[in-house]
Amino acid sequence: MIKLLPFLKDAWFIARPYFRSEEKWSARLLLGVIILLNLSLVGMDVVLNFWNGAFYDSLQNKDWRAFVDLLFLYHRGSDGSFMPGFSAVATIYIIVAVYRTYLNQWLQIRWRRWLTRVFINEWLADRAYYRISLTSSAAGLGTDNPDQRIAEDLRSFVGDTLSLGLDLLSNIVSLISFVGILWSLSGSIHLLGLTIGGYMVWIALIYAVIGTWLTHLVGRPLATLSFRQQRFEADFRFSLVRLRENVEGIALYGGEDDEHAALLTRFSAVVMNWWAIMQRTKMLNALTSGYQQIAVVFPVIVAAPRYFGGQIPLGGLTRTASAFGQVQGAMSWFVGSYASLAAWSATVERLASFQRSIEAARAAAGRGVSVTETAEGALELHDLRLALPNGTDLFEAEAWRFLRGESVVISGRSGLGKSTLFRAIAGIWPFGEGKIARPPGRYLFLPQRPYLPLGSLRHVVAYPDGADRFSDAAISAALEKAGLGALATRLDEDHNWALLLSGGEQQRLAIARALLLRPDWLFLDEATSNLDPEAEGELYRCLKRELSATTVISIAHSPAVAAFHDRKLVLTAAKAQPASLSEVAPAPA
Repeated sequence: MIKLLPFLKDAWFIARPYFRSEEKWSARLLLGVIILLNLSLVGMDVVLNFWNGAFYDSLQNKDWRAFVDLLFLYHRGSDGSFMPGFSAVATIYIIVAVYRTYLNQWLQIRWRRWLTRVFINEWLADRAYYRISLTSSAAGLGTDNPDQRIAEDLRSFVGDTLSLGLDLLSNIVSLISFVGILWSLSGSIHLLGLTIGGYMVWIALIYAVIGTWLTHLVGRPLATLSFRQQRFEADFRFSLVRLRENVEGIALYGGEDDEHAALLTRFSAVVMNWWAIMQRTKMLNALTSGYQQIAVVFPVIVAAPRYFGGQIPLGGLTRTASAFGQVQGAMSWFVGSYASLAAWSATVERLASFQRSIEAARAAAGRGVSVTETAEGALELHDLRLALPNGTDLFEAEAWRFLRGESVVISGRSGLGKSTLFRAIAGIWPFGEGKIARPPGRYLFLPQRPYLPLGSLRHVVAYPDGADRFSDAAISAALEKAGLGALATRLDEDHNWALLLSGGEQQRLAIARALLLRPDWLFLDEATSNLDPEAEGELYRCLKRELSATTVISIAHSPAVAAFHDRKLVLTAAKAQPASLSEVAPAPA
């Protein structure tokens, strides 16, 4: 297992906030009732231990009346002791067990709901999700597959934490409850001139210690294997999702063989790691199954001499065996729960590392390029230096101004930092230094590959605003102007539009979004590159006509697009030097 104290600290920091949250009283009440029900089951186990002795004594004594009473109603012993019938105990036991599970599931979904909201909020806050995606390490510790960590790991954490925690508590209470019973039933033995009282308790302790040590020795690698399995499963599932989202591109390239090989390669990692888990689990199961089977007859064998010597009746023997099983089982909790603990520790490690990655990303949110609001009418760059995530300088600009209402086109060869400059202006690029002063107003950035969320077409066009802000007529008009008038009758259709529309249609839809939202500053990062020159010209003429008050800054390589702008900037770079901007006269329209 991983180092115990850091692991428990991580588990505590993930679990504790919920029980101090705005739901703390309902959470604590539910947990308290569940604990009470669990302890009630332990109490009924104690009652059944005494009932077990009385029942088998009635069989040994051939006492029919006591036999019937103990089964159905209740029985009073010759000493006046009261023993409830099995039917009553069993009925109460069933009711308690049912509601224990029901309330446990209720607490699980409430706790998971709260944790999911917290993790999603923190992941999205300060664009931590974006920074994490840029700084993912090769090992992926804390940053790989955030979808799995939020969707599956949180579910496993809540369920396993409650299950293991309550089970441990029940076993501790069982140990306390039954150790006294076993001690009184055990009597004493004489060994090497010493009288050892409660010898069955000491035997149970020795038996549990040996079993725990052997289990840890055999099962120790399972925690690491479980961690890897969760990652390999998530990687394989992500590959399947990627294939589904890019079916047309794969089909056009005829890339089925490559995708097939890549999927099987990722799945082979799942299989190989699973095989290692199987081998280790087989060894662990062989040990724990043998341990548990021996524990069935072991207490009877140990207590048999006292039974055959007439020191205890048959009921006393069965009570001794039952009490020994409860004490030994409680002491051996680690043995029976080892596989579950290994899986739980892997889940805790994945969530804790993810949480640390989010915290690190949010802590770094205020560093780097400073994006501030200015009362001036121009967007200004001051001593701006942009870098790659590995620290390599990418772009430098001492002082540049973009005036409100003008249109600017930026060109230059790929890889010099044009898109990165847009990201910095948007305030999402975290690597670099300097200052960007932005006038007040609405900013809209249209990348080369538009983002189309899931949902109805009206929701897709209005994104990120709510679709209810715009009338059907306004949305239909925007689609019509962008050349997508045929879609105006499908506003309520719910599809994965990113798969349904071609690349050019997606870019037209993004232009329709700009026409609908009417931003003050519009940034187009090769936003019409999938269209023919004639269509590009039509869309730019539409933008100039419909958004005459909007400042338009474009990244484009086409001279035809450049002709629709007032200014032309070119990004150039000498070998091994950061890129810089220079201004050239635009081609005439």
